[in-house]
Amino acid sequence: MSDSNTTHFTNPSTFILLGIPGLEAAHVWISIPFCAMYAIAVLGNFTILFIVKRKPSLHGPMYYFLCMLAVTDLVLSTSILPKTLSIFWFNSREIDFSACLTQMYFLHCFFVVETGIFVAMALDRYVAICHPLRHSTILTNPVVAKIGLAVVLRGGMLTLPSILLARQWPYCGTNIIPHTHCEHLAVVKLACANTHVSNYYGLFVVFCVMGLDVIFITVSYTQIIRAIFSLPTKDAWLKIFGTCSSHLSAILAFYIPGLFSFLMYHSGLNLPLHFHILIANMYLLVPPMINPIIYGVRTKQNRDRLLRLITHKGT
Repeated sequence: MSDSNTTHFTNPSTFILLGIPGLEAAHVWISIPFCAMYAIAVLGNFTILFIVKRKPSLHGPMYYFLCMLAVTDLVLSTSILPKTLSIFWFNSREIDFSACLTQMYFLHCFFVVETGIFVAMALDRYVAICHPLRHSTILTNPVVAKIGLAVVLRGGMLTLPSILLARQWPYCGTNIIPHTHCEHLAVVKLACANTHVSNYYGLFVVFCVMGLDVIFITVSYTQIIRAIFSLPTKDAWLKIFGTCSSHLSAILAFYIPGLFSFLMYHSGLNLPLHFHILIANMYLLVPPMINPIIYGVRTKQNRDRLLRLITHKGT
C-alpha cells in the first residue's frame, strides 16, 4: 500500500474505496448479480415510464407517483453501481473527495425522497379507497405536483447538513473507506475530530423521516383495512387488497433491508464487515429491481398495456 494512503492530511483530494474487504477474490463473481439487478432495474423502470407516457388513460395520481418512484429508483441505483463495478472489474478504487460527497448526497437525498413517495402513494390509496368520490377533486394534477416538489425539497434540505458537516471535518490517518461507495458513517469515521454532531444529526434524520413516514403509512393502511372490511362483497375485498398488497410489498422491500443496515451500524453487533456491506448494497439495488415487477406485473392496467405494446410490435 502506498504511503499516500496513510499520510496525515486535513483536506483529502481523494478517498480509496476497497469494495468488499475479505471478498476481493470474489469481486468479479459478485459483480454478476449486481450487474443483473441493475440491468433489470433500468429496463423495468424505463418500461414503466414509457408505458405511462404513451397512455393518456394512465395519467393520474397513482401513476404519476409510480413514475416518481421509478425515477428515484434509477437515481439511487445509478448513484452507486457504476463506481462499484469499476472497483470490481478494473480495480479503480480512487474517488475524488468532492465526487465522494456528491455520491453521498444523491444516495441519502433520494433515499429520503423514496420514503416520501411511499407516503404519497399511501395517501393516494387512502383517498381512492376511503373517499373514492372525492379522489379526482382532492388529488388534482397541481396537488400531485406540489406533493412531488415537497418530497424532493424535503430530501434535499434534510440531507444537505450532513454533507456540509462531512465536508468541514478534518481528515487524518487514512483515506481508505472499507466500502463499495461513500456511505455517510463510513466517511465520517475517518475524521480526526469529535463527529458526534454528524452522528446525532444522522440519527435524527433516520428517526424523524422513517419514523414519521412509517407512522403515516400505518395510519393510512389501518383506515384502508377498515374500509375494505366494510365492503359488501368478497370480490371487492380481493380487488382492493390486491392493489394495496403491491404497495405494501414495495414498502417492506425498501424499509426492512435499510433499517437492518442502519441497526447493524449502530447496535455494535460484531458481524463481518463484508456482510454489512452486502446488506448496504442490497437495500439500494433490490427495491429498484423489484418495484417495476411488483407494480408492473401485479397492476392489471400496466400489465395489459405492456402486453398490448409487445403484441403490437410483434405484429
